[in-house]
Amino acid sequence: MDISRRELLVSAGGLAAASALPSVRVNLREAGRPPRAAGTLPVRDDFAIPAGESWLANAFIHPVSIAAAEAVRRYLDTRTFKEPRVRSGDSISGEVKGVFAQLINARPEEISLIQSTSVGENLVVNGLGIPGGAGNVVTDALHFEGSLVLYGELAKRGLDVRIVRPRDWRIELDDLARAVDGHTRLVAVSLVSWYNGFQHDLKAVCDLAHAHGAYVYADVMQAAGNTPIDVKASGVDFCATSSFKWLMGDFGLGFLYVRQELLDAVIRRTEVGYAQADTEMHLLPSDPPAATPVTWSLHADAAGHFQVGTYAQAAANALSVSLPYLQRLGVENIQAYRQPLLRRLREEMPRLGFTALTPPECTSAIAVYAMRGAEQRFTDRLKAANVVVSLYTDRIRIAPSIFNDMHDIEALLAALS
Repeated sequence: MDISRRELLVSAGGLAAASALPSVRVNLREAGRPPRAAGTLPVRDDFAIPAGESWLANAFIHPVSIAAAEAVRRYLDTRTFKEPRVRSGDSISGEVKGVFAQLINARPEEISLIQSTSVGENLVVNGLGIPGGAGNVVTDALHFEGSLVLYGELAKRGLDVRIVRPRDWRIELDDLARAVDGHTRLVAVSLVSWYNGFQHDLKAVCDLAHAHGAYVYADVMQAAGNTPIDVKASGVDFCATSSFKWLMGDFGLGFLYVRQELLDAVIRRTEVGYAQADTEMHLLPSDPPAATPVTWSLHADAAGHFQVGTYAQAAANALSVSLPYLQRLGVENIQAYRQPLLRRLREEMPRLGFTALTPPECTSAIAVYAMRGAEQRFTDRLKAANVVVSLYTDRIRIAPSIFNDMHDIEALLAALS
């Protein structure tokens, strides 16, 4: 990812604070915050955020917790043979898929590990046979930019791609309805938009698409771990996410959900590797005889369709800690906790001359405001105040998480004043 192109993170510590995560606990009194009661939000002392820093760029990259970082260090000790390996990668894989399935109300057999959200969306598009096929795809302008590149390239090859544009920074269901017809193969959206935090009514989108015989893919990158997701209640057919944002994993590992009844019946394997099969060799004299050097049977679950080979085990070890941690906190509690922080931004940012790009009814973890020349105006101020946000040429994206509090919001507002 080219950070300088996509967004500028401004702070004294910068991105290093999120990636290095030294093994120190923050002194809350030193940072001007009272200590929290056990089991309540915020949970700043569970993270290695430097004292005095307000990290509000969680939609870009979310810090891992101290405990998750320790799990990665323990795993790396096994890779250097400093410590014996006591758990297999397969056991951790099954564990994290099972917990993620619980977070979104799916069955474990509907979950596959993938390398990234974009890989997941490509697996869905190719598995449906969309490239080179008939019909159309409907998406919207607030979908992830990389996804729009995907569908734009397919449009160059002749695919009918219909992009619904926002009105008042919302994607109106009526506008989607005008784009969807009996020839629509797929409706592809982001449940929460990376661009401005707009959140679709996913059930309404699915009801619309299914009424026309189409399927729905949802990018849940900016929702999973901070916003309640129920794949059964919504009826979504496919969704994917990486783990390095709100799931507090790392780059190179994510999850793809596929509704079980669609496997083979609608969506097919387009890539095949050893991790999808049980194999038996037939080379040694002691091996069972066979006409080929290897025989195999492919697994029938989602992993058997899409989990082609190896995956990032360091990230899986982080997730083995962070996903149960999110379960204990409760995603509904996480969503509720940030609402006063977002209300404060909605009250004050317009008074400072910013225009809201996030609709006021949105409860997502992303709040975006526009001002011409924002990057030039505020880079130095935010760096001096030790406040970290995602700052673009003409907009600012603020994404509070479970360790942020009103102190962080006030520090941001003071730096922008």
